[in-house]
Amino acid sequence: MVARTQISAASRAPASREVRAGKYATFSAPSMNPTHRIAVRASSGTYEVWCGRGILARAGAQVSRLGENTGIFILSSPRVWKHWGPALRASFRGGSKTILFDDRETSKRLPTVERLCRQLVSTGADRRAVIVALGGGVVGDVAGFVAASFLRGVRLVHLPTTLVAQVDSAVGGKTGVNLPEGKNLVGAFYLPRLVLADPDALTTLSARQYRSGLYEVIKYGVMGDAALYRYLERRLDDLLQRNSAALGWILPRCIRAKADVVGRDERESGLREILNFGHTFAHALEAATGYNRFLHGEAVGWGMIAATLLAVAREMLPENEAARIIGLVSRVGPRPPLPRIPARRMLEIMRADKKTRGGHLRFVLPRRIGRVEVVDDVPEQSVSRVWRELSSITRAPTSDN
Repeated sequence: MVARTQISAASRAPASREVRAGKYATFSAPSMNPTHRIAVRASSGTYEVWCGRGILARAGAQVSRLGENTGIFILSSPRVWKHWGPALRASFRGGSKTILFDDRETSKRLPTVERLCRQLVSTGADRRAVIVALGGGVVGDVAGFVAASFLRGVRLVHLPTTLVAQVDSAVGGKTGVNLPEGKNLVGAFYLPRLVLADPDALTTLSARQYRSGLYEVIKYGVMGDAALYRYLERRLDDLLQRNSAALGWILPRCIRAKADVVGRDERESGLREILNFGHTFAHALEAATGYNRFLHGEAVGWGMIAATLLAVAREMLPENEAARIIGLVSRVGPRPPLPRIPARRMLEIMRADKKTRGGHLRFVLPRRIGRVEVVDDVPEQSVSRVWRELSSITRAPTSDN
């Protein structure tokens, strides 16, 4: 186990099967405001992710390339619509309808899906409609599930406005909602026809929301991109300031990483599981706190620390590598402190996790920075021990809003 003082200090600072991601594109000097077109070639279809400044204002023209439709239905939240709704509506030249809903994690429920589907019926949507999801991860997950379910499937376009959504949740085709028993337990794999990621949208995020996305960026470095990880170690301060050049490095790189993994394993039967680094602990933490204490990325931050400690306990990961992971996660900034959740409660939730197979808990654990393994032989006593250790020695200050 990494020394208690080492973990504490780092946390306060501002049978296994190996699966590895392929090599991603090397860094190259970005041009002024480039637009990247990244193809996602999944088994059930191909679509493009466009990433570039100002692309939201051109969304109408981009969506028109998908072919004839009988209506554009924008699903968003009031707070996102306040910032980006007028420009988006103008891009569709008045030819769209808007349905707004609460985008907090507590709204990611089946009653929300039913209400949105009924509103689509009342506004005249049919099978040739296009649903446009404008917002962060909750909007994308819910709107995506609505698109997959309404009339057995209508076209879907993602316009992600948070860092978490731009680098992760809007790209892979996962949709779904939560149950009281756990996160994302009801949903579908449903590919969008198009994803438009505009870095300008990140300017309206609170510091807390923005930091939440950086934890997911760190995940990509640990799971399969040591060069990205080294870049993050050097440039994290610039990223925290939302430096446009630094964002220009990481956004297309993370999107390409996700596209590469999804293209080879759309339905999470093998390789795609590496994207769950930190998520077994994170999903349990979110469920145990009623989905209202942590932003998703914050829970992933804690989950990556827990998974790192578990890897050290299994003698999979050298302590110096563990210190680098814990140190970088901690540098991102404050997270809400861990509540006093009994280990038995965390294990109860983990057993209901969708990643569990045959009653065995599954974890993605780092072997070194840039390489992870999917492990399904972790004794529950080891998980309990790591959770108690983390809870006793790692306390972060309360996050700001």
